[in-house]
Amino acid sequence: MFGSPSFTAADIPDQTGRVIFVTGGNTGLGKESITQLAKKNAKLYMASRTESKALAAIEDIKKLVPSADIHYVPLDLTSFASIRACASTFIALEPRLHVLLNNAGVMAMPYSETTEGYEIQFGTNHVGHFLLTSLLLPALEAAADAPDAPAGSVRIVNLSSFGHNFAYRGIKLDDLQNHLKNANTGERYGVSKLANILHARELARRYPKITSVSLHPGIIMSDLYNAAVGSNPIMKMWFNTMSLVCTSVPDGTLNQLFCATGPVKPEDSGHYYVPVGIKDDDAWYTSRPSKLASDDALASRLWEWSEEQVRKHAPISS
Repeated sequence: MFGSPSFTAADIPDQTGRVIFVTGGNTGLGKESITQLAKKNAKLYMASRTESKALAAIEDIKKLVPSADIHYVPLDLTSFASIRACASTFIALEPRLHVLLNNAGVMAMPYSETTEGYEIQFGTNHVGHFLLTSLLLPALEAAADAPDAPAGSVRIVNLSSFGHNFAYRGIKLDDLQNHLKNANTGERYGVSKLANILHARELARRYPKITSVSLHPGIIMSDLYNAAVGSNPIMKMWFNTMSLVCTSVPDGTLNQLFCATGPVKPEDSGHYYVPVGIKDDDAWYTSRPSKLASDDALASRLWEWSEEQVRKHAPISS
């Protein structure tokens, strides 16, 4: 489906002096992203739910990159209290943030709910990241406003998926809980990934000094599929078949590394990228985002709905 990589880890520019925050950084694409960015001298924050796993991941990375400057911050995207604590911890340490890589995600989970009552996939993949991003925006804006900041160098990168096409009914914001309760797990995942794209589009409109994009990494042999493979024989058969053509984690990481550090222009803010570094306007027909993913009115409604949820449970100004 996709072309040959036109961007490799060797193409990442030097990141000296830049602060990068990665959610879900202790495994899979997140861990590999941090490894490659550490090689380029970034100061990195690994946000992860389980401290022991995060510290083990940092130890692994430092074996490869002894000079790696990596810091663990606790983050559970299913809990607004945890998200707010994470953001407060980071803001107290760093006045500026140059890249926010919203990498964490869950897939094919049985129906359950987050602490605040959102369906687990939508709550983790979108709502949690929406709140975290909102809380970190002051640090991102401070970095963008710095006199030495090149245009387009401060970025928010949302890891979405081709699976956003599974959201064939869109996002029923007027009755979202019932919509997701009655949907199958694939559609629920698709709704969350559609939200990731729409979130980036609306960020681009509301915060033009920050370059915000979303992406599909490819079909990756990663831990993200564990829930689906472990509980669903149909998904297991599908994954075993797809694994023959799946992309490795190092190659799968390239698209988000491109979006975080590569030649993305300020005018490209809001775009959706497929591997590697191909934006939606240039993508082949099968790679383009769905019509719903390009719906600016839906993006605006989703933002307003998300802000309302934040006000209800965790006001940003408090």
